[in-house]
Amino acid sequence: MKLYLDPGHGGEDPGAQDNGLNEKDITLAIALKIRTIILKDYENVQVKMSRTSDTTKSLALRSSDANDWDADFFLAIHINSADNSAQGYEDYIYDGLSDSSKAAKYQDIIHSEVIKVNQLKDRGQKKANFHVIRETKMPSLLTENGFISNKHDAELLKDSSWQLKVAQGHVNGIAKAFNLKRKVTKETPKTTTTPKTTQTTTKTVYTVYVGSYKSKENAKDRVAELKKKSIKSAIVSTKISGATWYRVKVASYTTNVKAEKRLKAIEKLGYDDAFIITEKTSTTTTKSVTQKPAANTTKTTTAKPAASTSKPATANPTTSTNSNTSPIPSNSPKEAPIIADPGLFTILGPTFLSPEQMDQFVKKVNPNAPELGQLYQTYGNYYGIRGDVAFAQAIHETDYFRFTGVVNPGQKNYAGIGATGGDTRGASFKNEEEGILAQLQHLYAYATTKPLPNQFPLVDPRFQLVDRGSAPTWTALNGKWAVPGTTYGQMILNLYEQMIHAG
Repeated sequence: MKLYLDPGHGGEDPGAQDNGLNEKDITLAIALKIRTIILKDYENVQVKMSRTSDTTKSLALRSSDANDWDADFFLAIHINSADNSAQGYEDYIYDGLSDSSKAAKYQDIIHSEVIKVNQLKDRGQKKANFHVIRETKMPSLLTENGFISNKHDAELLKDSSWQLKVAQGHVNGIAKAFNLKRKVTKETPKTTTTPKTTQTTTKTVYTVYVGSYKSKENAKDRVAELKKKSIKSAIVSTKISGATWYRVKVASYTTNVKAEKRLKAIEKLGYDDAFIITEKTSTTTTKSVTQKPAANTTKTTTAKPAASTSKPATANPTTSTNSNTSPIPSNSPKEAPIIADPGLFTILGPTFLSPEQMDQFVKKVNPNAPELGQLYQTYGNYYGIRGDVAFAQAIHETDYFRFTGVVNPGQKNYAGIGATGGDTRGASFKNEEEGILAQLQHLYAYATTKPLPNQFPLVDPRFQLVDRGSAPTWTALNGKWAVPGTTYGQMILNLYEQMIHAG
């Protein structure tokens, strides 16, 4: 099934405006959510959109694009406007069609499903002579999702969770209308008994370091200096971006409270380069076990996270679990973050989603996507940036790592750094690690005026060009990271919320 999605208006055409909202922003947010949900949940579906960002596109281009693609169904998303007393949901098919037409039958089904979830007054199913439903060759529907001019409706329109419900309602209707087959998840037997089962117990260890150096001699000098102050220490080497660094290790603890206490004591002695790395150790035991596994083996269980450290931790992004260079586990809160006001959601903050959750989300749309979740968590924790939101930004920039824009996969440029379109493809990086490191450094430059932590080399070629601290929130990147990009941050946060709900 080929679905053509048309978010109404865009670019120079804002559509209806009222209550501090632009129609073009809301229609795009809902359409993007529809695309994500239907591709994630259903088989044999292709989706094409008239626009995926804040761009201008004529009505004629929208209809001709859908016709040339030979879509099976055309869905236009709009928001209504009238006097402030008008409110509710309605949808339209072309007024030249009969009530027995395919479009009318699809309208019946989709209208019913959307009304179930959208919390809006039902204004009924209607017909009109709108260009996009008249000039498209396939069955077409235009939905008007509330009145931007009405206070009640406007409060819902600005709510991202409500937008997600409306998107789900549209998807439910399309799935019923076209008999779409839901993607199957494998199930395990209800009870699995094994005579002997090998179990691995993982323990979290908090290690305090006092400095990290490229020169081993400098590390030796620090060890000697600490010894004079009756502080025992040792040198631990690790690989970072291909280079060897030498860290000065003081002590390891089984609780974060003790590590924090030791860190503060060292900082009082004047060592402002001290930091904590949260590490994993594991022990293996063999015993007889009878288990009742979860029915759905595709879901990821997120372990209770450790309390966050007062300073960002460094780690070598590898998959080792028994060394001082193991990745930092997520410093996420116990509850999912709530984006009540996108304008206040900061770039700096904890990473909530696990690497597995990030990778699984993107692979539902693009099974060939690289597994980059661990790197986003590691560098996110180090710089104090929400690594999972940065991952959502990369999804947006690369179209789920399918690279359908000007940047090609070989550039390892997951954030479009320096890419302005045409022949200007932007920066290129040596490997995945360096590309993600550059993205996180670029975000850090926008988020804060603090000096860049120096445990990793500066690889962002445009770091010095950023107006430092000019974008502490994701929506503040609008017009800065992407031009004009008036909804750039909102689109990233919309994707992020979808990732949270998918988890």
